Amino acid sequence: MDIFILLATMLICFLIGMPIAYSLAMAAIAGAWSIGIPLEAVMLKISDGVSKVAMLTIPFFVLAGAIMAEGGMARRLVAFADVLVGFTRVRGGLSIVNVLATTFLSGISGSAVADTSAIGSVMIPQMEKAGFPRVFATNLTITASVQALLVPPSHNAVLYSLATGGTISISALFMAGVFPGLLLGFSLIILCLVIAYRDKHPRGQSVQAKDAIKITIDAAWGMVTLVIILGGILGGVFTAIEAGAVACIWAFFVTMFIYRDYRWRDLPVLLHRTLRTVAMVLTLIACASSVGYIMALTQMPAKMTAFFLSISSNKYVILFLINILLLVLGTLVDMAPSILIATPILLPVMQNFGVDPVHFGMIMLLNLGIGLCHPPVGAILFVGCAVGKVTIEQVMRKIWPFYAVMFFVLMVVTYLPEVSLWLPRHVLR
Repeated sequence: MDIFILLATMLICFLIGMPIAYSLAMAAIAGAWSIGIPLEAVMLKISDGVSKVAMLTIPFFVLAGAIMAEGGMARRLVAFADVLVGFTRVRGGLSIVNVLATTFLSGISGSAVADTSAIGSVMIPQMEKAGFPRVFATNLTITASVQALLVPPSHNAVLYSLATGGTISISALFMAGVFPGLLLGFSLIILCLVIAYRDKHPRGQSVQAKDAIKITIDAAWGMVTLVIILGGILGGVFTAIEAGAVACIWAFFVTMFIYRDYRWRDLPVLLHRTLRTVAMVLTLIACASSVGYIMALTQMPAKMTAFFLSISSNKYVILFLINILLLVLGTLVDMAPSILIATPILLPVMQNFGVDPVHFGMIMLLNLGIGLCHPPVGAILFVGCAVGKVTIEQVMRKIWPFYAVMFFVLMVVTYLPEVSLWLPRHVLR
């Protein structure tokens, strides 16, 4: 009954349109009332939820990503990817440029929505002008942006770490996301080549040597951000928090003094938008912490484990069921609250079946990322349709091959743990 009151309150609040953070807080209060603990305990947990030093990672990486995404970095990364692909003159070359540019920007922005907006605004018109169907270009941009949820500095990897109570290293999650993210990008490139030869998409155009050198040098300034984030963490020079702070300083320097595409008078607007994003995320984390506390008191994780054990004791069957559950959750609830709600419930279940918490983090991020590409709550889908100037109906009729590729990658990541765990195990020893 205690669990029912907690979940029913949360669901009712969702259905009446209450903001998710407040819905979580109301559920925690209802749950505390039902089990007879003082409401002060809930307030203390809300406060404790945002009092961790690791929280600094979120504003640093959100700000660095916003500066680089809006300061001309996307256009330069597209040009650099065009240089890399152009000399092959492969059929469908611009679609490969789209994926590569998104891969590069993902390692800087950490946000799938930012990647969809930044890369889509450059690549979708360019691909249509070259002869690609606009819906194909939009679908590719939407699904390629899921890489940002996996590769460092993924904001959602930080959220997952915080949802575990800080017991999972952010650096380990960053390293774990490298190969799954690259696997997704590579798989999408293979799909692009198959579709390009089937539908006779135009070939890529080579870039003259002098222009290629200039483009490469221009893009290199921004690419240093990748070196700062990955190299600093891998080399033990920075913690994840320090890497975020240094990335902010470097992003500001490159955008305002090297590229000089961004106007100083627009900077306060960007900072205000970043502060709003960070405030919303931190409010979610604070309220979700109180819900996690009530869930622990009601022994919900143990009861969920017993429920799954009653279905099967086979780890691989349970993993498949968890995947289905997360895919459905990802289509119905936005990613941040999904992570904060589901992690305290499902992580103990997975650990009971011997699944590494870092590995489960990658499974969760990829599942929920696929949900962002599907209605009714698909944030990436909606942004992609707005940028691509196409309807959701047009996109949904043609997106199924891209879903198939993402599901294939999900199965590989789920059932081959070394795809996620090899790099953190060998680098962060």
